[in-house]
Amino acid sequence: MAELAPLLLSALILGLLGGGHCLGMCGGLMGALTLAIPPEQRARRLRLLLAYNLGRILSYTFAGLLIGLAGWAVASSPAAMALRIVAALLLICMGLYLAGWWSGLTRIEALGRGLWRHIQPVARKLLPVSSLPRALLLGGLWGWLPCGLVYSTLLWSASQGSAADSALLMLAFGLGTLPVLIATGLAAERLTALLRKRGVRVAGGLLVILFGLWTLPGPHQAWLMGHGEHGSSAASSEHQHGTHSP
Repeated sequence: MAELAPLLLSALILGLLGGGHCLGMCGGLMGALTLAIPPEQRARRLRLLLAYNLGRILSYTFAGLLIGLAGWAVASSPAAMALRIVAALLLICMGLYLAGWWSGLTRIEALGRGLWRHIQPVARKLLPVSSLPRALLLGGLWGWLPCGLVYSTLLWSASQGSAADSALLMLAFGLGTLPVLIATGLAAERLTALLRKRGVRVAGGLLVILFGLWTLPGPHQAWLMGHGEHGSSAASSEHQHGTHSP
């Protein structure tokens, strides 16, 4: 689990700082969903918003599990190295996107438009929202809205070679998107204004780019891993010497 911690942190950052893209893709839908709450349900707005987002995050997690199975299937094959390289490049692209330096990720969204055409009519039938189960189901369908950031994170999560790890990474990503979209639904501007600040986005983007460079297979990893092994070996040798000395 300790090895997964930096990956989970990266997934959270991707979700949190990708909130600007989420506002562009989902902010209007979030506002529409909020306005669609019947007048007698206004007091339950926060619970309904949480239900929307719980459904959405669960759909991300399920998608992570499915694509993680594909990653697991190729984990012991030569394709695993290619998947790792693609994942690293996607991380770098996500960092560039978060920093506002390149928006090519949005082109990936075209991949999911065909699927969304079939899902959207079903989602519309759930409006207006009148119950928590209805909101949960609507959020679950909403999670399949075409989004380049989500698709890229999915492919990155698949490179871990474990369905469970992939699902956990997508869960962390979904939780990262939660503050911005909840704040949008409640018309809270301070958090969204903070996350839109240039310095915050650039810092987050650079962090993700660095992690992407680390993910790329190459001599830099061998050097760092060898350095760590050398340090631990030296420590072990010193410990043994101290144990056997008089």
